[in-house]
Amino acid sequence: MSKLIDLKEKKLSIAVKRAYRNWRYMFQEEYDADTRPSDISDAAISFLAQGKDKDVFYLYDLIMNLLGFGSGFKFNELSPRKKMETIDRYLILIDTVRFECMKRLGWLERYPGDYLTFVELVLDFDRLIHKIRSEEFCLRPDHKDYHRYNELPLSEREIFVRNMIPAAIEKFQRYIKRDL
Repeated sequence: MSKLIDLKEKKLSIAVKRAYRNWRYMFQEEYDADTRPSDISDAAISFLAQGKDKDVFYLYDLIMNLLGFGSGFKFNELSPRKKMETIDRYLILIDTVRFECMKRLGWLERYPGDYLTFVELVLDFDRLIHKIRSEEFCLRPDHKDYHRYNELPLSEREIFVRNMIPAAIEKFQRYIKRDL
């Protein structure tokens, strides 16, 4: 009796493997369809959170390979529609990586979408984006600015957390260098 192969699942498996190819090479870690930001190393989080030059490539490459747009090297060759699809997903991924950085520093208890995988964030973006945007950040009660944060209207709390990103990246960079 022959085995029944789920073509959709096999196609996804191939796309995921291709999408994480450069990540595996760069970070010397294994990734799969179930990889969440909380699953990757501090070094990978630190690198990706910067959002500069070649750091951007790794997120674009992940997104474009999962969407079937090709390598991240070909971003500038994409049609305007595909560029926007890629950029929309890039913004949610870079946010997620940066919020994970803040969580690892002990600043956040949770952040919107922290339970989602990178693959879900990319492939289910249109379905998930509104849900993610409706979720709240949860600053840890022991954070030095918790009382100020807690007094803010809900509509201003996300801005408060986003304003902490540069300091979080800088502190996380120092934390990573200390552990090397």
